[in-house]
Amino acid sequence: MGLFDWMFRRGRKVEPDPVAPPSTDASLRGAAKPAEPAPPPPPADQYAATDFLPITREEIVDAAKEHGRLLWTAFQFGRPSQIPPTSDPRTQIIDRALVTHGLLTPEDLTEIHTVGAEYDEVKPTEMAIAAAAGLAGNAAVQEYREAKEREKARKKAESAARKKARAAEVKRRRDTDIIFLGRGVSGRLHMRLSDEASLTARGLPVLHAPADVAKALGLTIKQLRWLAYHTEAATRTHYVKFEIPKKSGGMRTLAAPHKRLKAAQHWVLANVVNKLPTTDAAHGFVPGRGIVSNANPHVGKAVVVNLDLSDFFPTITFFRVRAVFERYGYSGSVASVLALLATECPRASVTYAGTKYEAATGPRGLPQGAPTSPGLSNQVARKLDKRLLGVATKLGLTYTRYADDLTFSGGPELAGKIGWLLAKVRHVAKEEGFAVNEKKTRVMRRSAAQMVTGVVVNDKPSVSRDELRRLRAILHRAKSEGLDAQNRENRPNFTEWLRGKIAFVSMVRPDTGAKLKAAFDAL
Repeated sequence: MGLFDWMFRRGRKVEPDPVAPPSTDASLRGAAKPAEPAPPPPPADQYAATDFLPITREEIVDAAKEHGRLLWTAFQFGRPSQIPPTSDPRTQIIDRALVTHGLLTPEDLTEIHTVGAEYDEVKPTEMAIAAAAGLAGNAAVQEYREAKEREKARKKAESAARKKARAAEVKRRRDTDIIFLGRGVSGRLHMRLSDEASLTARGLPVLHAPADVAKALGLTIKQLRWLAYHTEAATRTHYVKFEIPKKSGGMRTLAAPHKRLKAAQHWVLANVVNKLPTTDAAHGFVPGRGIVSNANPHVGKAVVVNLDLSDFFPTITFFRVRAVFERYGYSGSVASVLALLATECPRASVTYAGTKYEAATGPRGLPQGAPTSPGLSNQVARKLDKRLLGVATKLGLTYTRYADDLTFSGGPELAGKIGWLLAKVRHVAKEEGFAVNEKKTRVMRRSAAQMVTGVVVNDKPSVSRDELRRLRAILHRAKSEGLDAQNRENRPNFTEWLRGKIAFVSMVRPDTGAKLKAAFDAL
């Protein structure tokens, strides 16, 4: 006998479960079919007296053995939102116990189960609720996903628009401005305000930004960036390098700028550098001064002391040159561009992965061969000149400088102060960023030829006797042997070399130079 039959034994009539009509709720369409509602309880008059007898333990044990755990695991039982139906075996047991113990009457139970049945007809079933909740949840998830996709698309569109605008702005700025010229040299390119009053007072061109420099040089921004850009390794540089022998031995490396950079440097020299003031002690590369004006103050002195600065041009680095332009009123960006145009790194040729590079071997400095280097060196050495002039004045000496040659001269009292003077000059030079070449330091007295920048200054400016005898001999033998036969040192352009020597003599001793030039022209 089944559990259902056992619960409704003793002649109780069991009606088949009616089929619940399909739900017309639009929200439940497409959901799983709701569970069928429980049948209404039998009328009160159908309950037999035996239905309310006390439940014995044996009956419960027999039911448990026959139906296993089903009696305690029916899913509908225990839900607070549902009145347990009479079809649930446990409902029968509970109803029987309630009536047996006088807690409820059969009529009360009938009414309760009738209400439950009617409620189940109008209330969505648990499955329908779950289905509706599932549909609503799915719809909410779908809406969330769609909203998220729309937000993602919006952000992508905004990002693409920003990238496009940024690319356009970068292109515009690259075409109209310079904001980067290499690592380590671009730190002041954001400074765009020059001291216009100071520049105007000195007759200097007023330039505030790199675009102003490009316009003044007749270049595009792209061309100016190419000329001024600093790189540690390049496949091509703006200079042609070659070596010439030094008078003291060894080789001197010269760097000649290419045509476009050279033109830019000449503009900077003519419009800026040549208009900057120089000290009275500077005679090299100053209009109206030269080696003769540098030697004249030392003529007829008892003692002449000559010192030489080591690596003069390479010691004057990019940062020192930039400071020169800033000192006179140019903005950081203009000063940086002008300094980059005037400086270059020492480089060595290297090959990497089959490609030849010119790799930097030191910091940017003034190249020997650039037209701007001499004038800028005078500006960087201004403080050095002022301090050494102070030293010379204190000792009653005369001081001049021609590029890297420092010359002091004085009377017999200087002989006892030479050691102190040399030490002081070394100290001052070091503090100003230079170094004295000890090998070229010379102390000359009147008992020997006193030479200052190639000019003899013992009694009057002159050329050494050996040099004059040599030139006269060349010209004399050339009358009979020819000029080419006198090129015993195999100089590549002997005629121009001889012409330059005669011009030098003419500058120092015009009368002697005129005679030599006449003999040369006669050849």
